[in-house]
Amino acid sequence: MLFSPANASTQGSQLARLTKWYSTAEILTMATSGNAELLALSGPRNPYPGKLGVVTEGALADLLLVNGNPLENIQLFTDPANNLSVIMKNGVDYKEHAH
Repeated sequence: MLFSPANASTQGSQLARLTKWYSTAEILTMATSGNAELLALSGPRNPYPGKLGVVTEGALADLLLVNGNPLENIQLFTDPANNLSVIMKNGVDYKEHAH
């Protein structure tokens, strides 16, 4: 999602509030592959040239391992400290817990 770095700590809550207008699946798609498609449209100014929004060899993937099913409960993203077991950005582990 394209939010200001200053608002990074509230991104999960911002996602959860979107349920007023969108289904959980629509929200998760917009926040992941939808934004990847928008970035690809920016042409030479695209900050992430390469495959985005997919998990495949050679792709630029950021991965989250969620403790629960976010399709059933998007509120899981409002408490990332307890509900995200793994956070990986650009192939680097930023958070890893064994549960």
